[in-house]
Amino acid sequence: MNSNPPPPGSVAEPEVWRPHVTVATVVPRHGRFLLVEENVRDRLVLNQPAGHLDPAETLHDAARRETREETGWDVELTCLVGVQQWQAPGGDQFLRFTFAAEALRHDPTRPLDAGIVRALWMTRDEVAAAGERLRSPMVLAGIDDWLDGRRLPLDAIRCLDAHP
Repeated sequence: MNSNPPPPGSVAEPEVWRPHVTVATVVPRHGRFLLVEENVRDRLVLNQPAGHLDPAETLHDAARRETREETGWDVELTCLVGVQQWQAPGGDQFLRFTFAAEALRHDPTRPLDAGIVRALWMTRDEVAAAGERLRSPMVLAGIDDWLDGRRLPLDAIRCLDAHP
């Protein structure tokens, strides 16, 4: 009798729960923060530039890509603000890597991602006053973490090469 476990990906392997892995970017500039207004299930909400990690993409690259695609801004990441875990009211769970970045240049002619209405700059108080319009509590938490001085070096996240 063979007591070895089944090979990965075989029918006998149990299903493993996986949260949504997302990135977000806190971009401060002149006392304001870069946000997007987006249409999510027929509701206009506010969020940081954010989105899902794509296959074979680093978290750093995902944060830069999502910021560019959703706002037209190219940014330079400056630090990792933190990692947030959140369960949405519908039950979906998210693991969000929140970075801070410096705004470098803006391309106002760049089309924004589907669902994005506009990019805008808001103060922390304006974001807090938006209340129910925030896509999740992670939006204000990311800004507050940055304002509280939470900063981890970018190399706190390392992408390791797969071994053959």
